[in-house]
Amino acid sequence: MTYADVYRQWQQDPERFWMQAAEGIDWVTKPTQALNASRAPLYEWFTDATVNTCWNAVDRHVLAGRGKQPAIIHDSPVTGTRHVITYAELQDRVSRLAGALRAKGIGKGDRVILYMPMVPEALEAMLACARLGAIHSVVFGGFAANELAVRIDDCTPKAIIAASCGVEPTRVVHYKPLLDAAIDLASHKPAFCVIFQREQEVAKLTPGRDVDWHEFQYGVEPADCVPVEGNHPAYILYTSGTTGAPKGVVRPTAG
Repeated sequence: MTYADVYRQWQQDPERFWMQAAEGIDWVTKPTQALNASRAPLYEWFTDATVNTCWNAVDRHVLAGRGKQPAIIHDSPVTGTRHVITYAELQDRVSRLAGALRAKGIGKGDRVILYMPMVPEALEAMLACARLGAIHSVVFGGFAANELAVRIDDCTPKAIIAASCGVEPTRVVHYKPLLDAAIDLASHKPAFCVIFQREQEVAKLTPGRDVDWHEFQYGVEPADCVPVEGNHPAYILYTSGTTGAPKGVVRPTAG
């Protein structure tokens, strides 16, 4: 089947086309309708279904016998390191992180800002939020304190997950002082912050607010996937803000 054939099928019967595409998803409750146009022009997708993104990205592959296959290959020429994480390892890491977040009160609908570099732990944090039905918002690591503060006030996160630093070819970017300054500037204050300490820089934690990534997860009960509605927000991604205030774009789970 060519691209033209696929495109023609979509043109002829878009509802049938997307319902067939949806068969590739593991649903908790299967959809009976693809496009919900009842609130047009605010269209919604698969609103009568329930699903979990983390299950589809991780758990179902372990269940299918692919647990030993690589899920993440992180090859960093900057730090000279290479890590391979299998689906089974990723499932274990994500479920434990989700369990730790749940133990601190994070649940469906709560917002969590991620202020991290491009490391596997950032992916684990995204998936852990999705596992619980929490809504994550990735903020570019190294953004100035004021830019981060604007997003904190708009998103009103219950928690922030951050790294101690970022590593660039010629310098180490100190994330933690930027995070501290942003929280001081913001009107909204997160309940807690989880800090992933990198070997290039160990940051000073703020007592009563900050928790260490590894200590935070010690002894917790792993969390199972929480089903959410098809139109439940998966994440908020902000525009750059170069032409005005940053605008949060909300991505639905099954949209």
